[in-house]
Amino acid sequence: MPHGRIGIIGGSGLYEMEGLEDIREVRPQTPFGAPSDALIIGRTGALELVFLPRHGRGHRIAPTEIPVRANIYALKALGVKRLISVSAVGSMRKRIRPLDLVIPDQVIDRTKSRVSSFFGNGIVAHCGFAEPFCPNLSATLAQVAKGSGVRLHLGGTYLCIEGPQFSTKAESALYRQWGVDIIGMTAIPEAKLAREAEMCYATLAFATDYDVWHKSAGHVSVEMVVKNLAANVEKAQQIIREAAVHLASAEPLTCQCQNALQNAVITAPERFPVETRRALALLLDKYFPR
Repeated sequence: MPHGRIGIIGGSGLYEMEGLEDIREVRPQTPFGAPSDALIIGRTGALELVFLPRHGRGHRIAPTEIPVRANIYALKALGVKRLISVSAVGSMRKRIRPLDLVIPDQVIDRTKSRVSSFFGNGIVAHCGFAEPFCPNLSATLAQVAKGSGVRLHLGGTYLCIEGPQFSTKAESALYRQWGVDIIGMTAIPEAKLAREAEMCYATLAFATDYDVWHKSAGHVSVEMVVKNLAANVEKAQQIIREAAVHLASAEPLTCQCQNALQNAVITAPERFPVETRRALALLLDKYFPR
């Protein structure tokens, strides 16, 4: 398949999508352990989609505990070249109202204890990350979203915090001073690892609340987040389904995401440790054939 499969990572209900055919589950193992859950593969039209529940079915995995390296590696191994993330976020701007959709173009990493690279253990790589979300994939999602009836905000800065606690009022006020537009707990290290895996990565970020900065909105709560996120599942499915039609007929992938490792590995190949080289074969064989 010239365009590869499309990956979707988000809530466990996303794969219950109308029109999805030939559905099957796979449970791959990776050098980084097992993914969050079984991956669901289905076909819509000419494209195959691969769905992965980020927090596991039943939402049993906390943000910091998500096995992101295993998730991205498994998606890569299944032939995913474009990865769409669907996530719940808090709005840091009055103009971004609950139930609005934001397709961000920048991210700030405020996580503290997450492994954000496949590399290390004897092999060093420095990938460019100036544009953390693929502009081409984001543009396609925006084009489709405009006709879906959702209030769309194209562009914006996503601040990713460690969690699982929500922000304090002081933190929320500080982030607003930084120019942050939305806040969440899952874009990092997903975006960084997707870049190392040479995937196009874009996010459908659905606002569920006003965090804690908005005086009249009340404090953010799990009940509020779950209620508003559930309201957006159908909208996310619609956008993904229609985006797949556009992507199936799109021109071959030419963005820089697909060659992010081309000049990133700085370690001399003859110094690659055998075990690390074997674990990273899926990423390295393209540039360092064995």
